[in-house]
Amino acid sequence: MKGALDLFRLDGKAALVSGGTGIVGGPIAEALCEAGATVVVASRDVDRCRAFAQRLSDQGAKAEGERLDLSSEQEIRDLRDRILARHGRLDILFNNAVARAGGDLRHTSAGEWEETMRVNSTGVFLASQIFSEPMQAQRAGSIINISSIYGVVGPDFSIYEGTAISNPVNYSFAKSGIIGLTRYLSSFLGPFGVRVNCLSPGGVWTADTPENFVMNYSRRTLLGRMASPDDIKGAALFLASDASAYVTGQNIPVDGGWTSI
Repeated sequence: MKGALDLFRLDGKAALVSGGTGIVGGPIAEALCEAGATVVVASRDVDRCRAFAQRLSDQGAKAEGERLDLSSEQEIRDLRDRILARHGRLDILFNNAVARAGGDLRHTSAGEWEETMRVNSTGVFLASQIFSEPMQAQRAGSIINISSIYGVVGPDFSIYEGTAISNPVNYSFAKSGIIGLTRYLSSFLGPFGVRVNCLSPGGVWTADTPENFVMNYSRRTLLGRMASPDDIKGAALFLASDASAYVTGQNIPVDGGWTSI
């Protein structure tokens, strides 16, 4: 029997985080590195990924930066092959990358809708299909999809008052779909020993977040604040590690109580 803290260790594991330099992907990558995993940080901006991976490596972590465009099936397959060539396995996948285009219901074109769906829908499906293949072969693995509070409940447009930001209509559609896909994948991949779960974060504070939005958002949550990067780390590590070995098919909101109201 492992000790409680040992259950969270990821030594010897290989992990991939798509969109791994963003406000959610960055903390996830850091958490996995801190737990001992070798982490591949991937996005369309390969220079940014390599710079971030180098910073993690300079701190003693095992991290690599790679290019990944989820709108390209070939790029997904090529990255899978490179990871397997270097590490011989893939144990953890975070489907975190997201494309943003368009605005609310009145300000989104069909082209913008289709552009985002190539990544947020088709790309997530292909990543799950292709990167789960080595997990199925090794009879073990953990896939964590990143949804949102707006995959669980409808948007509260009042929090955007006094700001230049809003919530895109395609975002709610895609994030709701990711929760449904999680349930399907957990059912299909369970017999192969592969767990699939979902995280639905609330808004994560950054130094660039408009002050009016921070106040409006914080008033709406039970805990009275936006999420911090550390709030993402703990939940992500739980689902990636053996601490959640008997958890699959679940969606865990990390939202300060937003979706409970």
